[in-house]
Amino acid sequence: MSKTYYLPQSNEVELFKAAASMNLPILIKGPTGCGKTRFIEAMGEELKRDVYTVVCHDDLSAADLVGRHLIDENGTYWQDGPLTKAVRNGGICYLDEIIEARKDTTVILHSLADYRRVLPIDRTGEMIEAHPDFMLVVSYNPGYQNVLKGMKPSTKQRFISLSFNYPAPDIEKKVIIKESGVNEEVAQKLVSIAGEIRRLDDNEIQEAVSTRLLVYAGKLIVKGFDPYQACMHSIVESLSDEQDVLEVLEKLVSLHFGGSKLAK
Repeated sequence: MSKTYYLPQSNEVELFKAAASMNLPILIKGPTGCGKTRFIEAMGEELKRDVYTVVCHDDLSAADLVGRHLIDENGTYWQDGPLTKAVRNGGICYLDEIIEARKDTTVILHSLADYRRVLPIDRTGEMIEAHPDFMLVVSYNPGYQNVLKGMKPSTKQRFISLSFNYPAPDIEKKVIIKESGVNEEVAQKLVSIAGEIRRLDDNEIQEAVSTRLLVYAGKLIVKGFDPYQACMHSIVESLSDEQDVLEVLEKLVSLHFGGSKLAK
């Protein structure tokens, strides 16, 4: 099994290891595709702990995390959810985009994210003390926050916080080369395109290009796609449906890889 490739941006590796050694939960904030999930996977391997990843959404219930009673030919039985498995057996429970989950769901984290480190399961009457190797990690994209969706202060203040952003250009170039196999010249052009897009006004584009999309473009190029077309399919068309925005993005790509104008 190959090791997850991750290049540190700052002191996040040291901070994560320190938090793990002290049983402290971590909150990671950062835009889509900046490496949050990759970082957690790499830390799981580094610490030799299983990672239980849950992608949160509006319909995520407490039972989806904790577990539920099921029925088979032998009758009723209890099945642990990913959170309970991590609490019982040890491991990292990673709740991605935590602000997408319902507020009544995130409340169950409170007793795990403070000095108690216990998980009460009302349906079985259990009060599970967390395994010494259990660690709670949550993440969200601050750009998605609004009045209706946001982490309650009472929840947020239980965590050590890490802020992620897109990697510095030299790091991002190394990631693209490693993950896609493109040469340094192409990787540099992809990084330059990303930098120019990220400098656009928020009113022009809602979400900046992620490192993930740059890797996708690189993979298409290695597969034999024309670099201009690879960028159009992996970057431009993925970022907007607005014709005027598409034209702006297409011009940025053309400056580096050439190509024809967008069809009207």
